[in-house]
Amino acid sequence: MARDVSDSTPIGSKDELVSWIAAGEKPPSAFRLGTEHEKFAFYSDDLAPVPYEGRAASGGRPAAGGIRHLLEGMQAKLGWEPIMDAGHIIGLAGVDGGGAISLEPGGQFELSGAPVETLHETAAELGGHLRDVKAVAQEHGIGFVSLGHSPLWTRAQTPVMPKGRYKIMANYMPKVGSRGLDMMFRTCTVQVNLDFASEADMVRKLRVSLALQPLATALFASSPFTEGRLNGFQSMRSEIWRDTDAARSGMLAFAFDDGMSYEAYVDWALDVPMYFVKRGDTYHDVAGGSFRDLLAGKLAQLPGEKATISDWANHLSTLFPEVRLKRFLEMRGADAGPPEMLNALPAFWVGLLYDPASLDAAWEIVKGWSAEERQALRDAVPREGLAATIARRQLREIAREVLAQSRAGLARRARRNGEGADETGFLDPLEALVAADRTVAQDLAARFETEWGGEIAPLFTEFKL
Repeated sequence: MARDVSDSTPIGSKDELVSWIAAGEKPPSAFRLGTEHEKFAFYSDDLAPVPYEGRAASGGRPAAGGIRHLLEGMQAKLGWEPIMDAGHIIGLAGVDGGGAISLEPGGQFELSGAPVETLHETAAELGGHLRDVKAVAQEHGIGFVSLGHSPLWTRAQTPVMPKGRYKIMANYMPKVGSRGLDMMFRTCTVQVNLDFASEADMVRKLRVSLALQPLATALFASSPFTEGRLNGFQSMRSEIWRDTDAARSGMLAFAFDDGMSYEAYVDWALDVPMYFVKRGDTYHDVAGGSFRDLLAGKLAQLPGEKATISDWANHLSTLFPEVRLKRFLEMRGADAGPPEMLNALPAFWVGLLYDPASLDAAWEIVKGWSAEERQALRDAVPREGLAATIARRQLREIAREVLAQSRAGLARRARRNGEGADETGFLDPLEALVAADRTVAQDLAARFETEWGGEIAPLFTEFKL
């Protein structure tokens, strides 16, 4: 995630919280997309994870730089502004809102892309980022692999990044679920952020994307390994989210209720326990506290302190439903993967949600599903992938219909690159996957058991970014 918001404007009522979200509305001509993707860093010589400060020479193993050195190298290459936390560089901010580089708790290296108009631009952004970061990483003997779950390291072996908010989260997570620390330290995702034109447009897009988020999980499943062995899942990342923190995650059944609105989401968010309140450079641990109490100046951990815009924006960033509403909608259901899959994820959702005809067609597919059916599908997908069923239909069958609608939406957008190609080609990897009836996870598992001879090391060579 990118830099925490800093805006000390006081907030005095729930109406102001609702208005803050509503201020994200844009006319369709101003719609943008922003892609975020994470990757695991490892030392190429022994496949060890990369700590923040690097490693000293020992036992014939050379000294090597760490995550800090990657950030400093990227700062020198790009000229971006460093983001600091208690004297540590923990990210970079691009010029004029042009994206950011940030760290997840276990050192997962993330690019939060700039808001752009076309998929061609986000693909070019990814290509440029990978070229830059690999050039810097090579100097330190560091490589990257992009999968939904850490394939080799135990949680104890995984490094911890020096970010104040993550210390608070790590202390709180075991109190509300059994897998929260695995989520923080051992998962990677790819997301896309998309705009809405009005409250009604937000509601329609939220409902369609929530209902189809398990399909995205199945299509992008790439996490069949844990600690060097098969774990029995196609998306271990998604399975981990099933027992992380039920109060702030999940399928948001209320979004399908009559009268769904910005206010309904705000009411839900107000009842999700807080993690922290940031004042200046200090993170105050208020884990379990109520934003309603902060709004009223009655938060027990900070008596008399009143809520600000930054408190609200930061609180919303600590909510983790399958689709998250801020001043845009975040699609959160997919494992990270190889570059072609990182580009396919925004293509999938842009084709569905930014074309009115495709959005209507997608709603026709999902509108009859009950909350219980949607939840059952979400629970089944991490293990079953495209073989999971809903309303007596297999997900692989639904995938063909939805991908056809996404392709049609991209074709109607007709956003072409310099060679005249439209955006539909970014869906090719997903259509090939559905045609072969085989996810990335299933392919990895098969190769592990056959040509790799039960060894995980080939993964780091063949899937190195």
